[in-house]
Amino acid sequence: MKRRIPLRKRLLVRLLFVSALIAVCSVAATAWLAVTTTTSALKEEQGQDIAADNSILARLSGYAATHPDWSDVRRTVRDLAHQTGRRIALTSADRSLVADSAPGGTPLPPRPAATVDPLRTDTYTETGAQLSGIDPRAVGPYRVTAEERDRLDALAAKRRACYERFGVEATVVRTPSGRPVLDSPDGVDISYANQSCEDWQPDITTPTEKRAMTDLAALIRPCLKKAGIELGPLYLTLDPSGKDPLGAGYLFKKYAKTRTVKTATQAEQRCVLSARRTQLEPYVAPVAELFLGIGDQNPSRFDMSAANKAKVIGAAGLVLAVTFAVTAVVAVRLVRPLRALTAAAQQPPELHVRVPVTTRDETGILAEAFNGLAERRERLEVQRKAMVSDIAHELRSPLTNIRGWLEVVRDGVVAPDPALLASLHEESLVLQRIIDDLQDLAAADAGTLRLHREPLPAGDLLGQVTAAHRVAADAAGVALRAEADDTAWLEADPVRMRQALGNLVSNALRHTPADGMVTLTARRDGEEVVLTVADTGTGIAPEDLPHVFDRFWRAEKSRSRRTGGSGLGLPIVRHLVAAHGGTAEAASEPGQGAVFTLRLPAVAPPAEG
Repeated sequence: MKRRIPLRKRLLVRLLFVSALIAVCSVAATAWLAVTTTTSALKEEQGQDIAADNSILARLSGYAATHPDWSDVRRTVRDLAHQTGRRIALTSADRSLVADSAPGGTPLPPRPAATVDPLRTDTYTETGAQLSGIDPRAVGPYRVTAEERDRLDALAAKRRACYERFGVEATVVRTPSGRPVLDSPDGVDISYANQSCEDWQPDITTPTEKRAMTDLAALIRPCLKKAGIELGPLYLTLDPSGKDPLGAGYLFKKYAKTRTVKTATQAEQRCVLSARRTQLEPYVAPVAELFLGIGDQNPSRFDMSAANKAKVIGAAGLVLAVTFAVTAVVAVRLVRPLRALTAAAQQPPELHVRVPVTTRDETGILAEAFNGLAERRERLEVQRKAMVSDIAHELRSPLTNIRGWLEVVRDGVVAPDPALLASLHEESLVLQRIIDDLQDLAAADAGTLRLHREPLPAGDLLGQVTAAHRVAADAAGVALRAEADDTAWLEADPVRMRQALGNLVSNALRHTPADGMVTLTARRDGEEVVLTVADTGTGIAPEDLPHVFDRFWRAEKSRSRRTGGSGLGLPIVRHLVAAHGGTAEAASEPGQGAVFTLRLPAVAPPAEG
């Protein structure tokens, strides 16, 4: 019976589990690496994109603040696109294309990234922010002339030198309008230096700035009048940080009596901001829409950092370590029983070494099969030795008789009468029969047993065997009869089949007492022809039944030839039937006789013609 292996113990399932475990570890490590490295890379790239977008907007806003139109912006757009790898397109408020870094005909992105308006967006004073104010670079009529700039530079240099005499290290910063401004370090008290160096005033208002301030006051006055505020004097605040020089620099002497200071200040700021935008509008480029996209020269900015490389190497090393560890454990468990099998197989064959069965999987079944093979080899070795002894015994008895009688005849002790010659002839026939049986067995074992097959009715076969053993049956007082089905036909060698059935009938007659019966039957059973030889003799003991087809086996352990032949008849029957593609079986009940059954492939009866 084939042993069933539990599903969890099967080698295939275990290997699949190991492979799945390794795959899960690999996938988990890969996912972890992908998430961590990609997240950090995306954050870095997103930060780079935002910085690039802000720099693009700041550059274009600066261009708009210093140019009255967009006529020369194409070169700036191309340079920015080349530097950032982004597609940059500018359109007017009505979506008319002004400049585009992409080839002609390329559709615009679905929505603009920002609006370029230097009068309503400040991208200069705070990097990365879009403040709701006027870009400080939009100076318009406040830009000083070259002559004024030179005079202011000279005053700034003298005041700086004066500061240095008092230990103040001031620096000269140039504002977008071209005016130089002194910037002192934070936390340094320069009040005393200012009093001593007031002869040089680089922050005086130039004629250009005065004209612009006068124009601005004319624009502010109507707005303030509506708010009930009287316009006071305007002062120009100079901020060395580069911020708007006019934003908080408008101060007024008095406010309307009917309004609070806070309300008046808010109204002033609205009026000043509106007036400044009106004053600067002719000097800046018109409002434009900025579109950003992926450019043709977008560089790959994913550069794995040292930390990410360390993570990749660490995760790969961990996966390899887990893989090696799991593989080593599984390999050791698989190889250990195989090594035991190899060591047992290398032992001398006469030891018939067994291996311990420690598992219930395929290797355990292999160990059991190896032990079974060793057991069969040991049993065959015992049978071989017994067979050699049996052959020697079977040949020694007739040869001893023949030699003894020949020696006494040679010495003249006994005369060679017909009875003696008949006895010697009978002994030689025994020798011949034993040798023929051994030759048949050797041919069957070697696969060289020749068969001459022909369509054969089973009834005729039984009739021939019955006729050949009729005399022996009558001499033993045993009834011999045959029954056959007319449809039972087989394709067989008639001589070999008569030999097989003859051996069975001879055994049956030998073990059936007088007044007993031996019956031969043949019938068709589906695709087989069933031949049986049944007797009413003493039967076979249950413990002897499995050995009836073994060579030289006889129920009579004394090896007496009175109740048994050479012990080769039934093995020959089994080999002859196997050569015809059939099987031989034996069944018996002690005291009720024995039944030998031969099953052979059936053929259809030949058509009558």
